[in-house]
Amino acid sequence: MYRPTDKMSDLMCAEPQTLSVIARFGIPMGVAEKTIEEVCDEHQIAIDTFLAVVNYTTGDITTPVSSLSAATLVNYLQAAHTYFLDFALPALRRKLIEAINTATNPSRIPLLIIQCFDDYVKEIQKHMMYENQYVFPYIQALLQHQKPTYDFETFAKQHGAVNEDNITAKLTELKNLIVKYYPSDTANNLLNSALYDIFLMEKEIITHCAIEDNLLIPCARLLTQHNQTSVRQLSKSEDAKEELSEREKDVLIKLVDGMSNKEIANALCISVHTVITHRKNIARKLQIHSPAGLTIYAIVHHLVDINNLKE
Repeated sequence: MYRPTDKMSDLMCAEPQTLSVIARFGIPMGVAEKTIEEVCDEHQIAIDTFLAVVNYTTGDITTPVSSLSAATLVNYLQAAHTYFLDFALPALRRKLIEAINTATNPSRIPLLIIQCFDDYVKEIQKHMMYENQYVFPYIQALLQHQKPTYDFETFAKQHGAVNEDNITAKLTELKNLIVKYYPSDTANNLLNSALYDIFLMEKEIITHCAIEDNLLIPCARLLTQHNQTSVRQLSKSEDAKEELSEREKDVLIKLVDGMSNKEIANALCISVHTVITHRKNIARKLQIHSPAGLTIYAIVHHLVDINNLKE
């Protein structure tokens, strides 16, 4: 497990599979002798989230979800989607086309291999574009204390199964086509290299999806719970704040009964100034200023009997 005090350069050299992961956080080369913590501070990256992703990539999955930054995690995953869709997959397709040499190979199998690869990419695109359009905006809305209506739980429950059924299955088919059925009389170093890259890509995407399953989804659920709790607490606070005190209710009853400030003061044995203060508080809390409006409020809340009101 890597820690904040470890050197970033040691991480990069010892775990080459993390190079693209680190780059997705916006960290360039040239880290000198700086620690992971120093580099993260320099680039304003939440270090607990950085270490959670890096350690998950290297095989450690013990990071508590409560320590994660949802904003940092979403930024990382968005950058990962850009990496896969705009760079890694197009580059792999070009390499695969060059390796199978569709122009000189008379068999239809090379074309079918490319078609199979394209089908695989379409599933990846569909999966990632959906998250870009719905899942990440949902989490970003939660971070802004909004109440998005997106059904996150349905996505969360189906996420792993969708990956297994659609993405993994198509990649397995692609590998089998190349390994078992590609027609060739001699060794093809370029094809071997492309196939090896496909295996690496598979591992990267599986890890990426696992990070979403085990870090993003629990983090989003926790954020949702916090937001719901905050909304309930705020609602209770506002209800308590808007509730009239017993003395204010007494003043309101006298007001509805048609008494003047002086008459209310005499009836309740308080000063006229205190009556005026109570009236201001009543108007502020209820956002009602007219005598008719105050009368309706008093009737609805059973403070007065409509049959006893003066005409």
